[in-house]
Amino acid sequence: MDGIEIVDLKKSYPLENGVLTVFSGLNLSLRSGAITVVLGKSGCGKTTLLRLVGGLEVPDAGEIRFHDARKTAFVFQEPRLMPWLNVRDNIQFGLRRGEIDPDMTRRIIATVGLTGFETALPSQLSGGMRQRVALARALVCRPSFIMMDEPFAALDHFTRESMQNELLRVREATDASILFVTHSIDEALTLADRIVLLAGGACAASFEIDMPHPRDLTCDELIRTRRDIMAALSAPN
Repeated sequence: MDGIEIVDLKKSYPLENGVLTVFSGLNLSLRSGAITVVLGKSGCGKTTLLRLVGGLEVPDAGEIRFHDARKTAFVFQEPRLMPWLNVRDNIQFGLRRGEIDPDMTRRIIATVGLTGFETALPSQLSGGMRQRVALARALVCRPSFIMMDEPFAALDHFTRESMQNELLRVREATDASILFVTHSIDEALTLADRIVLLAGGACAASFEIDMPHPRDLTCDELIRTRRDIMAALSAPN
């Protein structure tokens, strides 16, 4: 198979009066070239999963098997831009001198719709534009997987919808694989090729969404999927 395979993953954190178990034996496959969206209640381990797959944390047990290139990049809820750097320099921030490819940077700036704003500072950009810079910064390092931790949660409804469309357009242009965390069922239904529900330290359910974009969330198939997701999220762990 291609992509990433998670096998019997265990992760816990020590507490003052015991241990917090996040994953007790998580098994999950992340398909290459797809958008996998992770849903679940607060505290179910969504962000921990991203950090484990991205190498920011180490599991207690189990394996994370990479069946293709291992390079990953992150896009967080806050853009985390350097306020003193312009758009171009923020995108290239973190690259070694020998890794900077001006032509590649120009193409990515065009891909995320920021042509003409290369010298603008973050304070001169809207919230949606700053998040585009964060996405471009992830793309410029040519990752095989992009980890996105509720990247549009702080945006207003219309900007969030615009960024969802932008992400789908960028994925189409780059064929990037994406692991996307959200609390929004609508966002999951809008973006996902596959939706994964986390609960009780494991994968509680998954849903394949084999529909083209853009999607009509009021169509019968997605209404049924929404009901199934809500029922699974409401079930006791």
